[in-house]
Amino acid sequence: MDPNIYKKYKQKNARPLLEFKNVTVIKNDNKKILDSVSVTIWQGEDIAILGPNGAGKSSFIKMITREYYPTIQGEGSSLKIWGEDRWNVADLRFLLGIVSNDLQYACTREITGLELVLSGFFSSIGLYNQHVTQAMKKKAQSILEFMEIIHLKDRKMTEMSSGEAKRFLISRALAHDPKALILDEPGTSLDLHALHKLGNILRKISKSGISIILVTQNIQEIIPEIGRVVLIKGGKIYKDGPKGSILTRENMNRLFDASVDVIERDGYYYALRAC
Repeated sequence: MDPNIYKKYKQKNARPLLEFKNVTVIKNDNKKILDSVSVTIWQGEDIAILGPNGAGKSSFIKMITREYYPTIQGEGSSLKIWGEDRWNVADLRFLLGIVSNDLQYACTREITGLELVLSGFFSSIGLYNQHVTQAMKKKAQSILEFMEIIHLKDRKMTEMSSGEAKRFLISRALAHDPKALILDEPGTSLDLHALHKLGNILRKISKSGISIILVTQNIQEIIPEIGRVVLIKGGKIYKDGPKGSILTRENMNRLFDASVDVIERDGYYYALRAC
């Protein structure tokens, strides 16, 4: 990690939200899918984890959700969330809101958008015999208004576009007022209009004080509020630092093994095929 980033957040007396230290994950075929990964993400920080398909991005997320556990590689290897290395997975939902494509698939059911958001209070998908309070209903309505989808609250999840469904999933993740929102490839299957709407919503969330941790393979999804980018390739951290010094033509060419030009416009970055 860029030492200036550490100094910046230490001066703010911020706490590390996520701390990966020499974390390695090995699958059954003895292939390292994460290899000695060390990265710290701070409270209040907006950050992007960028890399090609198969780089280890999804494994990074699954480490946080405790679907994967690090392989013991000797002393000094650890994964801490909010300073703790032991967590009840249910308790993590009050700290981190996680939205993935796997979750979107699981939530595509014959339930309304409002029911999906309310189910976030119970860590379920849909409502069964749970007691929904008036306070929960009021908060859910407030979240949907903030997310600009209150008019869709009675629509079935099976009848929504991918962009609409994504915003309801994010709304569900916001039910517990998490300190950070982790988004795993949020732009998958979205058209240009939906991507634009999603970007604007993420900017609103960032400005509300919730940290954005964006995991993606597309630099155009990185909103202007994100100030730091971590590049991951082959299960290893390739580069880590301020966005402007990381999203360069040289770094993108090496990261994606492609010849591209990188341009910046109004705080967004774009990779264009080099002539």
